[in-house]
Amino acid sequence: MAKDTIGIDVSKDRLDAFWHSQDVARSLPNTIEGFTQLCTWLGEDNAVLVVFEATGAYHRGLERHLSLAGQRFIKVNPKQARRFAQAIGRLAKTDSVDAKMLARMGVVLDLVPQDIEGEDVHDLRELLTARRALVKDQVTAKTRLATASNLLVKDQLRRRIDDIDTDIKALDQVIAQIAKQRGTLDERIRRLMTIPGIGRLTATTLVIDMPELGHLESKKIAALAGLAPMTQQSGKWQGKERIIGGRASLRRAIYMPALVAIRFNHDFRDKYQQLVKAGKAKKVAITAIMRRIIILANTLLREGRDWQPERP
Repeated sequence: MAKDTIGIDVSKDRLDAFWHSQDVARSLPNTIEGFTQLCTWLGEDNAVLVVFEATGAYHRGLERHLSLAGQRFIKVNPKQARRFAQAIGRLAKTDSVDAKMLARMGVVLDLVPQDIEGEDVHDLRELLTARRALVKDQVTAKTRLATASNLLVKDQLRRRIDDIDTDIKALDQVIAQIAKQRGTLDERIRRLMTIPGIGRLTATTLVIDMPELGHLESKKIAALAGLAPMTQQSGKWQGKERIIGGRASLRRAIYMPALVAIRFNHDFRDKYQQLVKAGKAKKVAITAIMRRIIILANTLLREGRDWQPERP
């Protein structure tokens, strides 16, 4: 098992930490100053594994600082943490209790630290997040424009849409520049772009949001993306299979490429039509194609080859 851990409950303003072996708790600000205090507290003890939950925007600063400091850490799924807490009978939920639970979870489950990423990867992830927010804003503005009747409002919405489009293009340019600066990263992106329907943006999203791509088995990579069907069964009752959890940003990224693949790739089209003819809902069939795409991407990166029409 892991020798020692520090569990951190991350909130908007605070980092509540608990050092397992020392049985000591501390509360630090969720700021650069707080990250520095945490690393000072850790000192030169690189054997300590920092365990924290993924909390959207709140954990990103901590993750970036730990990576650049070379500190071992693991970011766990909140659902996994909740299940562990229930398994050990820890029903109370406070920041200090969660921090202690996360530290114990790291020891009991012998959690393995994730790969430390460079600053360029963190920059790309931040840029992609900003781009997704702009796209969402643009869709909202276009929806409002379609129903607006006031001339002033329509004019403002058109200018807003144009401004967002300019900002998106600027982000795309910087994203491409950063990726090219790291040859291995750009090569992984280029290889994924050989898959029909996968453009540079989708390939970049896959590489950045799923660094495990090319390093895991097909079933594990599909489950990590939230594209592996989970069976629901109890006694004689048999429920429908459904996808649960995973990384929503990845599923959004490969949804449109899946539709393109169904139209222009005969292998994917044949599989889609086969599922629909078998009585599967179109949504289920599209999900199956998305799963095949993520597995294909994993295979290409693992084997170090480009996609070829005559190969699966």
